[in-house]
Formats: sequence, structure tokens, C-alpha cells
Amino acid sequence: MSEKARLPPFAALRAFHAAATHQRFRGAARSLGITESAVSHQVRRLEEYLHVALFERTGTGARLTAVGRRYLEAIEPAIRQIQVATEEVTGQPGRIMVRLTLHPTLAVTWLIPHLDAFERQYPNLNLQLVTTIEPLNLKREQIDLAIRHGKGQWPSLISERLLDETAYPVCAPGYLDVGTEERPEMALQRARLIVNTRSPEEWEEWCRVRGLALPKSIATIEIQGQEDALQAAERGHGVAIGRYPFVGDRLARGVLVAPFGSDDPSNRAYYLCRPANIEPTAAVRRVERWLKVLAQPT
Repeated sequence: MSEKARLPPFAALRAFHAAATHQRFRGAARSLGITESAVSHQVRRLEEYLHVALFERTGTGARLTAVGRRYLEAIEPAIRQIQVATEEVTGQPGRIMVRLTLHPTLAVTWLIPHLDAFERQYPNLNLQLVTTIEPLNLKREQIDLAIRHGKGQWPSLISERLLDETAYPVCAPGYLDVGTEERPEMALQRARLIVNTRSPEEWEEWCRVRGLALPKSIATIEIQGQEDALQAAERGHGVAIGRYPFVGDRLARGVLVAPFGSDDPSNRAYYLCRPANIEPTAAVRRVERWLKVLAQPT
């Protein structure tokens, strides 16, 4: 077989990639600006060329076969490189887009306040934020970078520790006066504990780090989500567990205080992640370096 014959038709590859990315032919057709039947025809053309079924057709759409998933993973890096090279040659002059996904609260409290400085430093980069509480499939969603919270182990991702997380009690100024000789668990006996139901174990984890018994508080409030828990603490309704960097802005403004200090490590951190087996572009490397500098302790 000649070298030319070993390359399938690019229009068929493009249609397959779009259909696999959108997980349905209709979405692929919209993204490519062609009809749904044209996408189906091009995918059939590629399947005939490869002599394999890439999709399982159903009444509601199409689903990748096992062979189709392997083929997508194999061609994805090349498709991405072609897209990047084309953008650099024919795209908006000097405006190269890098997509970053992260938790909405982390974006608001830590990253967004620094975006003006980023744009001044890198006027030729367009940093697009995709904020979500759910971990996205970076390859499928065509996202370059992610900041994820956890222990640094995710399949198909390269991860690097970015931000150490600390977790400690916080409350409104004056809510809890702690004497210099008073043990924390005794002081907390007088307080109302605010429990974040999304992380119900965090009070126990903090006590374990401090070598303390879990205090039997006079009352507790159960609230779903850290942001709402911190707002309740800020309004003087009790003591919550604050996690840096989420709580950093409130401590800096003085609307919350950490009566027992703010150096207690949690068992998690924030990691900078990117898809494995995809060579990062120069633009992605610049964003990575900027995020690492931003994360350095001041």
C-alpha cells in the first residue's frame, strides 16, 4: 500500500472527531456547519475505509464502539495539533485561546481577581474559564488545563501539585473569644458548629490533625456547601471549617478570623492537570507557568 493510501480522507476524519466529541451526529453537524446526513455519510466513508464499525447506531443517536474509542484516543493528539497550528496561522492575530476548567468558587475567590494582570502580561492569549463543580472529560470537551481538588491521581491526566490546602475553624470577629490557656475543644463546647453536609467529615479531620477529641457542641447547623457555610459563619451563626484558598479573601478583609490559627493541613490539595498523550502548546505552557507563579506563597 502506498504512503498516500495510508491516510484516510480528512473530511471523514473531521466528521468522526466531531461526532465522537459531541456524542451525537446532530451536534457534530452544527459545529461543522453541514447537515446531519453529511456527517453520517462521512463517518460511513471512514468506517468503510477502515473496515470497522466506529459507532453503534441507536434510535436516539450513536455511541462509540470499543474500536471507535481507541481510534479517537489515537488520533486526538494529531487533530488538536492541526487545530492549534491552523489557529496560529489563520486565527485572530495574536489571540490564541487556552481553556481552563476549575471550581466556580476557586475561580471567583482566587483566579478572577488576577485576570487583569494576566491580560496585561499576556495580551496575545485568550484565557477562557469553564467553571463547574463536576470533573469534565478534558479530551472530549477540548479543554487544555484543569485545576482539580483531591489527591492528585486521575486516569488519563498528568497532574502537578499547585496549591496546598489548609482547613481550620473560622468565625466572625468576636464570636469566639479564646483564652491563651484554653484548649480548643473546650472553647468549641461554647460554640455552635456549622457542618458542611458536602464534607461532613471535615470537623473530625481537623480534630484528628490537632490530636483532639471531637467536641460535643451545644448545637450544630447543617448547611450544604462551603460557600453557604462560610456566609453563615460570617453572619455570626457559628464556627465553620474554612479551607484555603477559598477562605483567604474573607480572612484578608477581616470578616472572618481563625481563632486557632490557619496552618492546619488537610489531606488534599489543588492540582494543575492536563490530558496525557497530548503535547501542550506554547500558549498552554505560558498559562501553566503563570498559574504556578500565582500559586506561590506571598
